[in-house]
Amino acid sequence: MRDLYATLGIPRTASEADIKSAYRKLAKELHPDRNKDNPKAAEKFSEVTRAYDLLSDKNKRAQYDRGEIDADGNPANPFAGMGARGGFGRGSAYGAGPGGGPHPGDFGGFGAGGSADDVDLSDLFEGLFGGRGRQQGAGARRGFGRQPPPPPPKRGADIQYRLAVPFVDAAAGRDQRITLADGKAISLKLPAGVEDGTMMRLKDKGHPGPGGNGDGIVMVEVGSHPFFRREGDNIRMDLPITLDEAVRGAKVKCPTVDGAVMLTIKPGSSSGTVMRLAGKGWTRKNARIVDGKNERGDQLVTLEIQLPADLAPLEQRLEGWIDTARPREKFGL
Repeated sequence: MRDLYATLGIPRTASEADIKSAYRKLAKELHPDRNKDNPKAAEKFSEVTRAYDLLSDKNKRAQYDRGEIDADGNPANPFAGMGARGGFGRGSAYGAGPGGGPHPGDFGGFGAGGSADDVDLSDLFEGLFGGRGRQQGAGARRGFGRQPPPPPPKRGADIQYRLAVPFVDAAAGRDQRITLADGKAISLKLPAGVEDGTMMRLKDKGHPGPGGNGDGIVMVEVGSHPFFRREGDNIRMDLPITLDEAVRGAKVKCPTVDGAVMLTIKPGSSSGTVMRLAGKGWTRKNARIVDGKNERGDQLVTLEIQLPADLAPLEQRLEGWIDTARPREKFGL
């Protein structure tokens, strides 16, 4: 059986953050769109996705660690571990004899010299399975339990998609349109706090199979922006202003991901002054809903005083004037 931890390349003590980080790294490396000449990449991509789906679920991970379910999430064989090392004592009826069969005698704690058919294990099986133990006694006396049910039919393969999302749409959490393999276009709601590399699952939008359709796996790629940049839940930008706007103060237009807004510059503002536009940042993950929308971070605007290209008129106006301020005094200079 494959080990899900080994599939993701992490130890069994890995935290939830470690599991998520390992999955994102592998998903980017193995995405079929980036490995068109490597057909095994899609298969490996599906393996790491299935491993992440199980290990990211706390309950399923605990069941897997206890051996209650296998790597596919199916119930493990209830008779696992009841073979030669099953704990029934030396020479147990479940131990292997010559040729792989049960020992003909020496039943340890069940009495010597008997045969497998002479040992009534109904009490043991009743303890394991309740009242069904007596009904299965015949099979138990022969050392064989009820065979596990056949595995369920496999679902169809997953289909991988890559969705390019503009920076401003990702920040504001705007719905996106995506065209599926069957040619149908659907509206896709971005999760709050979406970031580059976020994986989204579209249930039953994969290839058909005996056990039902697989899923669609969408990897989000957030585009860059010429003047916006993300910083956690906030968005930063540098806003150039003229010297007279800085000296006298002014109302100027400032771009945001939602469109331009008016920004009031106070008289005497210096380069490096940071102004805050509340609620104009990135959608917050696991945040409360405000007016029907996800709560967002802020936009932080850094003012940059831009001198005129032609400095001659300014020099004439400043002729004979000297600024007595000592801006570098804090450096001891």
